[in-house]
Amino acid sequence: MIRIPPAALIGLFFTLLFFFCAIFAPFIAPYGMAEVVGDVWEEPSSEFLLGTDSIGRDLLSRMIYGGRTTIFIATAATILSFVTGATLGFFAAVSGGWVDQALSRFIDLIMSIPSLIFALVVLSVMPTTILTLIVLMGLLDSTRVFRLARAVAVDITVMDYVEAARLRGEKIGWIIFRETLPNALSPLVAEMGLRFIFMVLFVSTLSFLGLGVQPPQADWGGIVKENKEGINYGIQAALYPAYAIAALCISINLVADWILGRTTSLKGGRG
Repeated sequence: MIRIPPAALIGLFFTLLFFFCAIFAPFIAPYGMAEVVGDVWEEPSSEFLLGTDSIGRDLLSRMIYGGRTTIFIATAATILSFVTGATLGFFAAVSGGWVDQALSRFIDLIMSIPSLIFALVVLSVMPTTILTLIVLMGLLDSTRVFRLARAVAVDITVMDYVEAARLRGEKIGWIIFRETLPNALSPLVAEMGLRFIFMVLFVSTLSFLGLGVQPPQADWGGIVKENKEGINYGIQAALYPAYAIAALCISINLVADWILGRTTSLKGGRG
């Protein structure tokens, strides 16, 4: 039986809570995402638990729907980055030679450009949709996943069972998905949590700068942007999404640290 330390249990509880609220947002939120229900920046009350935002929408409802959007984009982009980066990283490591060098140097070129600047340039000339954000963020982050996947796969491809598969005449797809992937899964799963955190921060930053999720859709970075002027008057509407971002990132990090702690070395074989 796997024993989970208290810190990881706390992280797992809050992570599941955030995802539960994201999945069932329409049933949990007391009001619609863009529904104006009160005056501007009303104080928290029994009717509006977190008060209202800069145009009179229920802030709790915006937070719940904003969490749904933020988590969906971050999750989809993380999956895309791992599918793309891990596949290319394994392919480069297994192929070796000029294929490995060409892919590695291309990834180095992309990584030399800061991700935020790259994203701002692309989004300034393309329509800002959720699909665009997912594809752009996923492809940019896949360069980091490529580096990790290749580094892990290089050590695995020299193992005896991989050499035996080559001698049996197995094709590169078999070696990647049946020999390499199962033994590289643990460090990749741990890294996935860290990359998810980066995605949450990335999409929130883009929305705060006005090039992420567009109104009337809600996401946490956009809610901060919409209510930032209230901070000057002692109104905390912009701080609630900041607290949510911090809580989600810390929760994911606690779980990822636990998984990473269990991954001390690569397996010697498929077992």
